[in-house]
Amino acid sequence: MTKALRMSTMFLRTLREDPADADVVSDKLLQRACYLRKAAPGIWTWLPLGLNVLNKIENIIREEMASIDAQEVHFSGLLPREPYEATHRWEEYGDNIFRLKDRHEADYLLAPTHEEMFTLLVKDLYSSYKDLPVTLYQIQTKYRDEFRPRAGLIRGREFIMKDAYSFTLDKEGLVKAYMDERGAYERIFNRLDLKYVPVHAMGGFESEEFLAPMEIGEDTFAQSPSGKAWNVEALTTPEPEAIDFSNTPAAEKRPTPNAETIDQMVEFANANHPRSDGRAWEASDILKNVVIAVMHPQDDDHDEPWRELVVVGVPGDRTVDMKRLEAQFTPAEIEEATDEDLKKHPELVKGYIGPMAFGPQTRGGEKAENANETGEALRYLIDAHIARGSAWFTGADEAGVDYYDLVYGRDFEADGVVEAVQVRHGDMSPDGSGPLSFERGVEIGQVFQLGLKYSNALGLKVLDQNGKTVPVWMGSYGIGVSRVMACIAETHHDEKGLAWPAIIAPAQVHVVATGKDAAAFEAAEQLIAELEAKGIEVIFDDRKKVSPGVKFKDAELIGVPLIAVAGRDTVNNGTIEVRDRNGENAEAVPVADAAQVISDRVAALLR
Repeated sequence: MTKALRMSTMFLRTLREDPADADVVSDKLLQRACYLRKAAPGIWTWLPLGLNVLNKIENIIREEMASIDAQEVHFSGLLPREPYEATHRWEEYGDNIFRLKDRHEADYLLAPTHEEMFTLLVKDLYSSYKDLPVTLYQIQTKYRDEFRPRAGLIRGREFIMKDAYSFTLDKEGLVKAYMDERGAYERIFNRLDLKYVPVHAMGGFESEEFLAPMEIGEDTFAQSPSGKAWNVEALTTPEPEAIDFSNTPAAEKRPTPNAETIDQMVEFANANHPRSDGRAWEASDILKNVVIAVMHPQDDDHDEPWRELVVVGVPGDRTVDMKRLEAQFTPAEIEEATDEDLKKHPELVKGYIGPMAFGPQTRGGEKAENANETGEALRYLIDAHIARGSAWFTGADEAGVDYYDLVYGRDFEADGVVEAVQVRHGDMSPDGSGPLSFERGVEIGQVFQLGLKYSNALGLKVLDQNGKTVPVWMGSYGIGVSRVMACIAETHHDEKGLAWPAIIAPAQVHVVATGKDAAAFEAAEQLIAELEAKGIEVIFDDRKKVSPGVKFKDAELIGVPLIAVAGRDTVNNGTIEVRDRNGENAEAVPVADAAQVISDRVAALLR
């Protein structure tokens, strides 16, 4: 038996106007319908209706976690510095975490994630292959010091996550755990009626993000004609076919004074050095060389964070995507090199930077695989769109001088290939099935094959079948629980208010008693008692001296899937109107039959 929520006593005050600082639909409606109140930017107070919906989402997650034998634990949100220092994340997080000291000057943080704690917990309790596999999870509040909280629950400083971690003896076990979690995620989002797209992402041996497609999303993902999807940071460019350069003239230096930009180079070359094939020079003929600063975190070879300059060659008609490029250097961060950086390297001639003063060209052809192998020469990397054998108009590392017909693979090489530029419509998909299209989405979950990163860093090892000590393989699996709730609100509403799926709505039916005649309220009370006995979840608007219009607006704003009205028709005809929240499928039902009709409609909604 359930207990109806009565509007006369419920802790609730709806708003008729959108909050001035609400910037997305879910934020506006969740505040107007009194599910949430803002305590500070990115920090929320959960009210009874909001907790009701949140708890139902969490219960669905728990059911699906139980179906794959994951076990629930719960960690503190206040954690010591030392585990995060061991994995270098104390430094890597930079300003994105909340740090604090206790009265003894010991360092703590408000946890943004709990990889270290899960790893140490298993290390504390397990020591043998016989203990594995095991998957543990929690549903816990996390904290990140967002520079600019926005979009209500979608990007806050405090948020609720389900994070799970699998621990297996080998990679084969990791792959099985990964697929189990992936399947559970699909069932969770399907039950929540939340559209999602699994998107290949960066990190680990395999990683996928689950994105909810919507215009307010901060993530852009690419889709191929085959149906596969990629986060743009994880998108790889098919290797372009090599170009025959046997008829390409030898590279030649030519004066190009006062042409330090792409437009100036094109204009000067067309006026003074026209092409032999008759067409005009274009930005796509230019090899643009950008200098970035890579901020490496403290590591085993460096006692403090350190800075490396890297030169990256990209097509002149393409825009550098710093976010994609930064993903190639994880866990380091990148930024454009400053004038001070350039002054320390006289070979960096601003406006005339080319590939010949860097990379293998200055090391007798030797490539530097990483930052520790560069010697005195800066690393030179090339964007993946540049084909071997292609000829370029580019800087000659001398003021006022450029190279013409400088061929990649004949005249210069690179230390490596990177994804450095913005992808665009029409680029070929990684699977070769056709051109890419793009859509925006909100990340609602991620599955991630971590491998041995945290096991090695924190010494999580067990004895295998042969008595040999081996590190444990780990997987990481997250769902943004509060973010999921916001995304459902974003995709389940109309101009009147929220429209929750029945499985997570704060109630299954909203009973409204209207008018001044006591008979209508008595019939509503009778209906409430019958629905409670049947286990139907009810919100009952029993408020006196509140107009029918206000009650209907509140019912439509709150967003329960069914509305039942006891009013004038109840008094005159002995019927109760039962309809969908959007006004469709309305039927006048005798009072005596109303509870059963509602019960049957609820059952149909929950199937």
